Amino acid sequence: MPKFAANLSWLYTELPFFDRFEAAARDGFRAVEFLFPYEHSAVEIRSALLANGLEQVLFNAAAGETRAGERGLASLPDRVDAFRASIDQALDYASVLGCTRLHLMAGVVRDDVPRAGQRATYVDNLRWACRRLASSGITALIEPINRRDVPGYFLTTQADAHAIVSEVAEPNLKVQMDLYHCQVVEGDVSTKIRRHIADVGHVQIAGVPERAEPDVGELHYPYLFALLDELGYDGWVGCEYRPRNGTRSGLGWLRGLAA
Repeated sequence: MPKFAANLSWLYTELPFFDRFEAAARDGFRAVEFLFPYEHSAVEIRSALLANGLEQVLFNAAAGETRAGERGLASLPDRVDAFRASIDQALDYASVLGCTRLHLMAGVVRDDVPRAGQRATYVDNLRWACRRLASSGITALIEPINRRDVPGYFLTTQADAHAIVSEVAEPNLKVQMDLYHCQVVEGDVSTKIRRHIADVGHVQIAGVPERAEPDVGELHYPYLFALLDELGYDGWVGCEYRPRNGTRSGLGWLRGLAA
């Protein structure tokens, strides 16, 4: 059975942020992830991790000016300096939290920039970031995201993500494969897992189409979990979904796997 990490930006949101760590540990999680840590001090977060015996397995570099519509900086030609600053900031947090995976959001398609130019910026920025992070043992991740949830997102398909990993050609760049996004954009999820698993550095899950618990919807997760085991995936599976009626009451799917 895969190892599951609670995404504290999505789960336990009925609780204050720092109370979510204890709740996750109480429910059997041994690791957590979240979107952005930057409104809290790294030292406070580390204290919450240590107090509850939890490992921090993932967070995102800053996504830019989200109120202005930015959803990441990595592909934006006029935001290279901001992107590099976000890597330095994330590296500071990762070193305190002991986190070895960092998601670098691509950003949205720009109408004023040819796609080839935006892609070239993306590749250059990722190569720079990977080299910056390598000495700290950190793996950079890129994630295809569906445009229903994030309109205009630059990176949407597994094939494109893996082509970019190949082009960047840095050993610490991997794909964050969110099976929810994969199903919404492309379907044929098990085939894509088999095809791409060697370059997958993190997996995330949610039910499709509502993005609720993974025990309802179009994907049969017990089959997919068994497939991950069969293929030797030993990384974390992040639970990035929106509970229907409170987090704890919706964890029957996880308790059933452990039974």
